[in-house]
Parts: sequence; structure tokens; C-alpha cells
Amino acid sequence: MNMAALASIGLSKRLAERIRAGGPISTGVFLGEALFDPREGFYATKDPIGAGEDFITAPEISQMFGELVGLWLAQVWHQLGSPAPVQLVEFGPGRGTMMKDILRAGRAVPNFSSALQVSLIEASPALMNVQAGMLEAAPCPVNWKTTLSDVPPGPCLIIGNEYLDCLPVRQFVYQSDEWHERLVDVNEAGDFSFVLSHSPASVVDLGMIPPALREAKEGALVEVRPGMAPLMCELAARFSHAPAMALFIDYGHTTSEFGDTLQAITAHKKVDPLAAPGTADLTTRVDFEDIKRVAKAAGLRVAGPTTQANWLKRLGLEYRAADLARKNPEQKRKLARQIHRLSDEAQMGALFKVIAIFSKDTPAPEGFDA
Repeated sequence: MNMAALASIGLSKRLAERIRAGGPISTGVFLGEALFDPREGFYATKDPIGAGEDFITAPEISQMFGELVGLWLAQVWHQLGSPAPVQLVEFGPGRGTMMKDILRAGRAVPNFSSALQVSLIEASPALMNVQAGMLEAAPCPVNWKTTLSDVPPGPCLIIGNEYLDCLPVRQFVYQSDEWHERLVDVNEAGDFSFVLSHSPASVVDLGMIPPALREAKEGALVEVRPGMAPLMCELAARFSHAPAMALFIDYGHTTSEFGDTLQAITAHKKVDPLAAPGTADLTTRVDFEDIKRVAKAAGLRVAGPTTQANWLKRLGLEYRAADLARKNPEQKRKLARQIHRLSDEAQMGALFKVIAIFSKDTPAPEGFDA
């Protein structure tokens, strides 16, 4: 039996015992344990190389993605007044591929690299080792932090690619004219299943439901991210003391929608999200309309969301590909496939969205509609 299977048995047993002792738990609690349990959660135990077989992110598809992000960050840095030092923070940096490409592109901008101090916010010790190897030749200091509050104060640039979808969700179902939370229960055999809370949602819980979805039909399901408001408040607090900009790229919808988007991915295949907790990546689509609402409520400004395709094209994706093709003619077809994967509406181009969040006195960034 492999380590992942052993971890699943241990985590499943502990979750089952917890439910039997205290009753069904929130979907968000189940997801949080399955992903972040320090001993047996997916992000704590997964093999970094094997994890790459479960899903592929935009930076792994093409160096152009990270390079354009890097040049965008350099432009924002200029807009902020070219502060030195400036903290460059990445949430959930994966294998470190995007940061490596960001820093390589940043070398082309005078004084940018020397101003940077990189902080990687990572939950997986295994991935930290991979990131360290990937960034061993970085032109600036690289450190690992547990939370944003651990990052030194001062001007900062924040990037999160496929990070927000990892924030655990809670789910609510509209039944008999009231919202009831969807919970996770366990049977005698140790199998997990969804159930509804007997009690209706509290006033606090109802306040998390996007306003556009509060009037619903029988059986409608909504997803909320309790961690989104604290994140935006943390950004607002930090941004009030020094110029800063945050950029988030993720898959999701532009407007708030009903529906269950929870999925578990193993080796590019969807599996039961309640089976074998700790062995699969659990995600839900991001509600960008609600991110915008929560950010503005925290006193922040927002640019976007726009589609990944629009944002990359505005930043010059085709021009960068053409330049690489001239230098490497044998790579022309490969580059064309990469552009298609990143920007075609049937691929990542329309599904993935980009949003920038910044303080009131910070200039709006490029790449977004006015």
C-alpha cells in the first residue's frame, strides 16, 4: 500500500471519529482537513512530481505566461513609484515555475530585480524543496512564509495563480423556503456522504450568500468562501500603510451562479470528492463577482475580472510568441499550441479570469477595461 493510501486511511478514520462524536461537519471543514491537515492532507503529503500528474497550471504550459506576469508586475512597480525594497509575494507557488519566469523577465527592467524581496506562501513542505531548487539562482532574496502577516511591511506586489479555488467553501441548499447548510456525515462502514442541516442557516451565514443568489428556487445550491472576507480585510489593512497591488488568476465565473462546482482531481480524472480524503486535489470554481463585492466592502478598488485570454493578449502574448518563434523557428508549432491552450475560449482562455485588487490611492493597472 502506498503512502497516499495509508494517509487516506488515517485521515478518514479521524474524520469519521470526529463526525460520530460531534455530528456532521461543514463541507468547508471536510475540505480544509482533506487539503491542509499537517500530517495527511493533500498539500502536506503529495509527491510534488506526482502532483503534476493530477493537474497542469498555466505556468507549466508555457514560459510566456510567467514572463508576461513578470513584466506586468514590473510595470505596476513603476506605477507605485519604483519602491526599493518591494515585497513580491506569491500565494501557492506550486513548483516555483511561474516565479522563476517572473524573475527572469524582470531582469530586463532596470533596477526591478535588485528591489525585489520574494516571499512564497506555501503549505507543502515537499513543494518547498522543489521551489528551492527551482529558484536557487534567483537574482534576489527568496524566503518562505506561512501567512501574509509574516511578510515584512512595506510596498508589495502579490500574485496568486489558482490559489483562491483552494480556499475551502461552505455549501447551502434552499429547502422549504429556508437555507440549510450542506454537511458531511459518515455511515457505519466509514463512507462519507452529504446531508443537510436540520436547522436553517444563521443570520451570519446568510450574510455570506451573494445578494444576487439570496432569492432561490427549491433545491438551489450556493457556495460561499468564509476565508475570502478575512483575506480582503488583510489586504486592505496592509495596503493602507504602503502602496501595493494584488493579482489573482483562477478558474470561475464572472457573475454569481447557483450550482455545485466541487470536484476532486486525480491523474487528470474526476473522482468522488468525499472518497479517500487527502489523496486528491479538491477545488471549486471561484465567484469573481463576489470577490469584487467583498473587496469593495473592505475599502479596496478592483480592476476586472476579465478573461485570461483578454488579459494575456493585452499584455502582448502573440508578440512574445512571435519573438520566440523568430529566435527558435523549430519551436513555432509548439508555441502555437501553447497560445491555443492559454487563450482559446474552448481551453483556458475563457474559463480562467484575472482580477486586480488595490488601494484607493493606487493607479489602476494595465490589461483591464477602463
